[in-house]
Amino acid sequence: MKKIQTLAILLAAGALLAGCVAVPYDSGRPPPPRAERDRDRDGVPNRVDRDRDGDGVPNRYDRRPNDPRR
Repeated sequence: MKKIQTLAILLAAGALLAGCVAVPYDSGRPPPPRAERDRDRDGVPNRVDRDRDGDGVPNRYDRRPNDPRR
């Protein structure tokens, strides 16, 4: 009888803990360092990119250089 009670407690604890398992959703590669980020993914880091958002307007003439919709 004691084995059945122990088994029931272990199963109940396992059911409670099953919802607490964290699943990593990772792409498999670490994020790039902050200085090397590339907002428009053209291969040129933002710090030296003349058109950071890729909208065709150079940053110095673009009113919003980080927003490709404007």
